[in-house]
Amino acid sequence: MIANNTIQFSTSADDHAAPVANSNSTIPALTPETLQKYDVSGPRYTSYPTADRFVEAFTEESYIQTLEQRRIGGLTLPLSIYVHIPFCESLCFFCACNKIVTKHHERSAEYLRYLSREIDLHVEHIGAGQTISQLHLGGGSPTFFSDAELSELMSMIRRSFKLAAGGEYSIEVDPRTVNEARLAHLASLGFNRLSFGVQDFDSEVQKAVHRIQPVEQVFSLVEAARKLKFDSVNVDLIYGLPKQTPESFAKTLSQIVELRPERIALYAYAHLPERFKPQRRIDAYELPAASAKISMLSSAIKAFLDAGYVYVGMDHFALPTDALAIAKRQGRLHRNFQGYSTQPDCDLISLGVSAIGRVGATYSQNAKTLEEYYDLLNQGRFPIVRGLALSRDDLVRRAVIMAIMCQGELQYEAIELAYMIDFKHYFASELEALKELENTGMVVLEDTSLQVTDFGWFFVRAVAMLFDRHLQTDRNRARFSKII
Repeated sequence: MIANNTIQFSTSADDHAAPVANSNSTIPALTPETLQKYDVSGPRYTSYPTADRFVEAFTEESYIQTLEQRRIGGLTLPLSIYVHIPFCESLCFFCACNKIVTKHHERSAEYLRYLSREIDLHVEHIGAGQTISQLHLGGGSPTFFSDAELSELMSMIRRSFKLAAGGEYSIEVDPRTVNEARLAHLASLGFNRLSFGVQDFDSEVQKAVHRIQPVEQVFSLVEAARKLKFDSVNVDLIYGLPKQTPESFAKTLSQIVELRPERIALYAYAHLPERFKPQRRIDAYELPAASAKISMLSSAIKAFLDAGYVYVGMDHFALPTDALAIAKRQGRLHRNFQGYSTQPDCDLISLGVSAIGRVGATYSQNAKTLEEYYDLLNQGRFPIVRGLALSRDDLVRRAVIMAIMCQGELQYEAIELAYMIDFKHYFASELEALKELENTGMVVLEDTSLQVTDFGWFFVRAVAMLFDRHLQTDRNRARFSKII
């Protein structure tokens, strides 16, 4: 577990309310110098190796072989399913997702037919009735689908798979596309978790990113979700958006604390207009300075901790009674392509355009355009266009990185027994590099273990990056977001 070094917060104007170490601790303050040094570009480690390492040499045949190996092996472990629904009615300028902006809702009916074909292909190779313990609909905006289309999608899934009792069944919701009646329909379909995209409540910020949704609308929907007995409501926030200021964001934080969702995801906006075309509509001069972003981040952390939330890690906060916070306390956190999860590390079947899955020791990704996705399925083929079969070194490093990212602790013996290596010899250079982070107060190195401190938990990606063999030889990190 994470080393217990208490973090306190200074509220003086000079340090922008940055988190600092307890005065009785040897951990240094989170200074601008420390942030500048360690707030580098780096992966989010929803997988290792990361998706930019996927290759076209991993083909449909490679994927089929992996599915057949799972079936022949008689695996009965639960599956996780992700369905990507790419459609949105309007364009959010900050968005970096694979989406299709359209007001032609008839396009979703065609998309459903192809999702059905993709499901049938999976059943053909892994068998019907496989148990699903986790289902997530993402996008795009899954609520672009009509109630009837969502019903049809869930019927398709239930015909082919068995949804486990007590599983997590979640859907991303654009507040502008639903009302209480639609939420009731989602509950009737079996969804027990909702994620609302809020980003910011400030009207000027909403105008700057082309996403207008009144605060009253979100409060009304969350209240409705509680009446409908959803297990958990998550709210997404983004700091670093155009026209945001520490003062305006503080008001949004106050409103979120009042709203009190079970989970909060707090993301830093990464301005990469050369990669994401919608971001070219954002005026770079309206983006807050780095010091203002630091202030917003530290103010958010303080506000949520003061309100009783548990800092799960990276960008996730949860109320102590939420399953995610409980999993963290019990050392049961996992990480997948949707972020932190309470579900065991199971195979992930991903459906839809651009969706990324994981089966066994492989990753795979579907075609990124509807035209290619439809064309491959018309040929009776899986729409796989690239992926990766993990090497033994990849598997060892994945285990190490996920232990750091999820538990904040690494017991060397566990890795040695699982992979038959001498940990200190295998990772000699990494352990040497960790000494600098130890001197900074981010980690505690023992003879048999590594622990991430409370201070280091803010930079956990920087700790994990030292074990990323691909990243250490890569000089082009600009494609990743900053770690703070």
